[in-house]
Amino acid sequence: MKKGLIIGATGSIGSAARKILLAKTDVQLTLYSRRADRLKLIVDRETAVAGSVTDDDQLDQAIKGQDFVFVALNGDMDSFAAHIISAMERNGIQRLIFITTMGIYQEIPAWLGDSPEPYHNPILKSFRQAADRIEQSDLNYTIIRPGWYNNGPINYEITQKGESFGGHDVSRDSIADYVMKLITEPALDNRASVGINTPE
Repeated sequence: MKKGLIIGATGSIGSAARKILLAKTDVQLTLYSRRADRLKLIVDRETAVAGSVTDDDQLDQAIKGQDFVFVALNGDMDSFAAHIISAMERNGIQRLIFITTMGIYQEIPAWLGDSPEPYHNPILKSFRQAADRIEQSDLNYTIIRPGWYNNGPINYEITQKGESFGGHDVSRDSIADYVMKLITEPALDNRASVGINTPE
């Protein structure tokens, strides 16, 4: 039975991943959030930890003994990635699944919209820096670059780094379904950066 940590468990993507993992796997979950006290837990499957990603002591306690770490955050993504990578390395945890955003490689085709240079774009810069930092690590990572979130059904396609992004939107449940596959299929998209979108 796998054990996994969801960092950002009270956000919309963390919540969607939590829901599908509880419904379709037997994974034991640790839910990490500054607002973890708001969570209603399934006591035999879940543990909640209130903490900050930039508090190394709290992070070490949550990461220790996990089989995978799933990260769905917003904010200073480069700093968050640095703390998470260091904590995983200190505790001997290898598998990282990390949400960034579409556009960090200027992979958005012209028909889909603008594709600004990420290092000079205030929205994209921190996401790109986080992705670069993860790719330079020795971790077994999958970076997920979703389109704009919506509440549609599970219906998605995957594009690899170097391929043009396929569409503008993607449902939260689609992202969660792909995260579940990454956890249950150990050979899927290791050390990869993938786009996920609803087919146009």
